[in-house]
Amino acid sequence: MSLRTALVTGASRGIGKAIALQLAHDGYQVAITDLASQKDQAMATVEELKKISNNAIFVEANSAKRDDIFNAVNQTHKQLGGFNTIVNNAGICQVTPLVEATEADLLAITQINLGGVLWGIQAAATKFDELGHGGKIISAASVAAHNAFEMLSLYSASKWAVRGLNQAAAKELATRNITVNTYCPGIVLTPMWDLIDEKMGEYAGVPKGDTVKKYIENIALGRGSQPQDIADLVSFLASPKSDYITGQSIVVDGGIVYT
Repeated sequence: MSLRTALVTGASRGIGKAIALQLAHDGYQVAITDLASQKDQAMATVEELKKISNNAIFVEANSAKRDDIFNAVNQTHKQLGGFNTIVNNAGICQVTPLVEATEADLLAITQINLGGVLWGIQAAATKFDELGHGGKIISAASVAAHNAFEMLSLYSASKWAVRGLNQAAAKELATRNITVNTYCPGIVLTPMWDLIDEKMGEYAGVPKGDTVKKYIENIALGRGSQPQDIADLVSFLASPKSDYITGQSIVVDGGIVYT
């Protein structure tokens, strides 16, 4: 029997890296993707993964490109000998007033945040069918998919769209024993939130650090999230303990929105 095998997109650093490392600790073989520009970080992550599970690979891929994601899934199966789980983690964020958003902004965030999830669902379902078994599809949404953020209009809209795609896919794929769920992080202290803090601060005319501090003050548990907080939820969603859960978008935000 082959070992459980997962593919995590956008996993050279941040939340994706934490998810990949946790899945390795859970006994998974792990493949990760990222852009060519992130190859050095990605290979360093692969070396960390190999110390845990002995079998890990990097596949260069742009999640906005359908062929890249299908190739990543195929390479995961070919090189690691199995495929059970995909984590569609890759995504981008834009900070801009709604009235200033451009066609290029809309295209970029839609292709990656929504398109990357769509291609991941398609590629995983195709491979599961080919292998004759079900599997787990887990995708990144956001707390902004439940309660939109100002200055993050297109990001919020893209994550709301991921929730809808998640529900539709869960209904379509249930008879094939494929579960489909999303995780919805809140204020995670990663480079993405460093960027949000900086850009929002520029628009508001406040020093760096003030914006993220304001948001953290509204978190019930009193702290920003660490990537491991998200990885722990994904660990559960990738495990047999979640076999009766599908179509859900689960918030892990320390108490910002309540669903």
